[in-house]
Formats: sequence, C-alpha cells, structure tokens
Amino acid sequence: MRGLWIVLLVTAAAVPLGRLVPLVGGPVFGILLGVIAGSVAPALRSDVWRPGYDFASKTLLQLSIVVLGTGLSLQQVARVGVSSLPVMLGTLALALGGAWLFGRILGVRGDTQILIGVGTAICGGSAIAAATAAIGAKRSSVAYALATIFTFNIVAVLTFPPLGHLLGLSPEAFGLWAGTAINDTSSVVAAGYAYSQAAGDQAIVVKLTRSLTLIPIVLTLVALKIRRENRVARALDATAEGSYEGATASIRKPLPWRKLVPLFLIGFIAAAGLRSAGAVPESWLPILTIIGSTLITAALAAIGLSLRPRELRDAGPRPLLLGAILWVLVAVGSLGIQSFS
Repeated sequence: MRGLWIVLLVTAAAVPLGRLVPLVGGPVFGILLGVIAGSVAPALRSDVWRPGYDFASKTLLQLSIVVLGTGLSLQQVARVGVSSLPVMLGTLALALGGAWLFGRILGVRGDTQILIGVGTAICGGSAIAAATAAIGAKRSSVAYALATIFTFNIVAVLTFPPLGHLLGLSPEAFGLWAGTAINDTSSVVAAGYAYSQAAGDQAIVVKLTRSLTLIPIVLTLVALKIRRENRVARALDATAEGSYEGATASIRKPLPWRKLVPLFLIGFIAAAGLRSAGAVPESWLPILTIIGSTLITAALAAIGLSLRPRELRDAGPRPLLLGAILWVLVAVGSLGIQSFS
C-alpha cells in the first residue's frame, strides 16, 4: 500500500497546520493539501496508489470514530439535564428536515445532501466522517460538505459572541446556543469561551451530548442504505427471473440485520462506555484526542489526494447555499426553542 506513505506525508503537514490555525483544523487542511498535491502532481492520482488511499479513507476513518468515542462521558451528558434536550432534538429535526426539503428544492441530492444535513445537525467534521464511513459517500460530496461546514463555523465564531451580548443571553443560554448551532468542536470552544468561562463550559458539555445522536443517525443511514441495495437487488432479480414469482421470492429476502450495526459504531459505543466507567484515565484524553483527529486528517487527506477538481466544479454553488440555509435555520431555531422551553 504505497499510497499510504503519501497520505502520511500529507497528514504530517496538515496536523501542525491545524494546530497553528485551530479554527480551520487538521482535517480541513488534510483534504485541502491532498487536493493541491493531486493537482500539482497528477501522477499521485494514479491507480497504483489507490489501495493505500482506500485503506486510509475507509479503515482509518472508521478507527478515528472509535477513538473519538473516548471523549464522551455519560456522566457529563447526564449533568446537562433534560432542560437542554428540547433544544438539541429540535435543532436536529430542523437540520435534517431542512436538508431533505431544501435539498430537493435546490437539486442537491444523494450523498452531498446527507452529509451537509448530518454535519449541520450533529457535530461537523466528526459527523461527516461517521456518515461517510456508514454510507461510503463520494469523495466530492465529502469535500463539499466539509467546505460548507468550515465556512459557517468561521462565520459563527465571529458573529455569535457579539450577537449573544446584543441579545443579552445568559452564559448558560449562550452555551446552549453555541453547543447546538455551531458544528465543529474547536469552533464551539472558541465561540463559547469568547463569551465567558461559564458559557464555554456549558457549550462543551452540550456539544458532547449532541455527539451522542451520531448513534441513531448512523444506524438509520445504514438501514436506508441496505434497503436501497435490496430494492436494486430485487429489481435485478425480477428482471432476471422475468416472472412475478421471481420478484415475490426476492422481496421475501430478509434484511441482513447483522450488517445494520457497523463495527466502528460498536467500537464508538464501547469506547464511550469505557470512558464513562472510568477505565480511560483523564490523563489519556489529550493523547486520544490527538490520535482521533490525526486519523480523521489522514482519511480526509486520502480523499483529497484521489479527488478530481472537476467533481467539485460540476456540483456548482448549490451545496454551499444549502449549508447556508441550514445554518441559519438551526441558529434561529435554537434561540426560538430556548425562548419557549
């Protein structure tokens, strides 16, 4: 897997850049540097490197989700309390419902629609990584979703603190707003602590709780993917059989439930359980966070290396417009639900 060495070289450049500019982050630098390297040296897109790229973009991506599960503590989640659940669940519904509705209106469908919706609804890059691992999204869709999330994270960091002061939000209210309406963890931290220490603390816990919704969302995506594949298989079977009996027999094929729960999601839940049980020492958490972020960066670097700019140009500006609509919808919805709860 010679391509893996190229991925590691790009990752070695992207990780320190991400630490230098945390609002951008290593994963965004990873896919950006990968695209640049592939454009400057088109030979890097040769099929000879493909096995290494595939290993990084699939296996390392799934492993990163498992490692990131160690950052979740159910005790912290419990401390947030039921008072924040209406806001989190409401903004989740707004983002996913908005992605479905406005994606249809704008003609942004398929993987791009799913990834932008999930990234806005849950936790930005981590959610996009988990959804990509679950459905095997196209490279161009991953790139577009990350670019969209990154753009509005920056806007949120710059605008949320002054808007919060203008609206007279308490630290707890601002932390809940930032934790539900800003996507990436680094951006949540930046906006929360720019407002106040208490707001930052609240925002982080809300963000961690919000991350738990990855579990039902990934399960749903996998189930939909399996059903879609089964429909295609049924149609092919019916065509091949050329009879009603053939179509009926294929419809009776049971849904392979053993495939419904991906191994990486089981690992994610197990890692969170170990952290909650105290089996993961607090002193390990900074290292585990770095490892998880580095694995995501490597996976996205591999996607960038194999991505062709034409795939992005063909999509046009509509995915970015979808991201803008969802971002405004979630930001306004979070404040609105708070005012009624």
